[in-house]
Amino acid sequence: MGSIRPVKPVKYFCGIIGKNIEIINLSKEKLIGLMGKIDQESELIPFDFTDYYTEEMGSGLIRQFVSFHELMSPAKLAEIKLATNLIEDKFIAKVDSKMNRVVNLDPGYITAANLILATTKDFSHRIYIGEGIYAEVTLIFKKSGCVFFDWTYPDFKSGKYLSFFMELRRRYMDTTKD
Repeated sequence: MGSIRPVKPVKYFCGIIGKNIEIINLSKEKLIGLMGKIDQESELIPFDFTDYYTEEMGSGLIRQFVSFHELMSPAKLAEIKLATNLIEDKFIAKVDSKMNRVVNLDPGYITAANLILATTKDFSHRIYIGEGIYAEVTLIFKKSGCVFFDWTYPDFKSGKYLSFFMELRRRYMDTTKD
């Protein structure tokens, strides 16, 4: 029987998708209140790999990733996803008599080995972690780079995303050296 060991804290990040920089900045303020100081931000990246959110949020969406200074337990992922859903709800807007989100928040975390995303959607490769939330291993880090899966979102395979996540992993590993 293996012995139970303390889990290492992880590096949390959040992807923010919105129509403009103003909604992204407002979202960052709320995320700071939730998760503490932001220590790294990606550039603003056009969200054009899919039209998944176009009907609800419109076209011309942009995405930015932010990471948080404090390392935290991976066990907090469901709690954080529920809190980011509440932040999204604060920004609901009425458009053509329908209530639509104007921001989408995708929290996750990085370890030395992988990148994990939280979602409310169940699927074969996702693991239930409580409170209606699932975790997905989106990519695996290797010395030679990253390993993708059939379910890895195309944008997460792109150079702009990967450069942010590889740098985030490097910083995490520097911070957690024994």
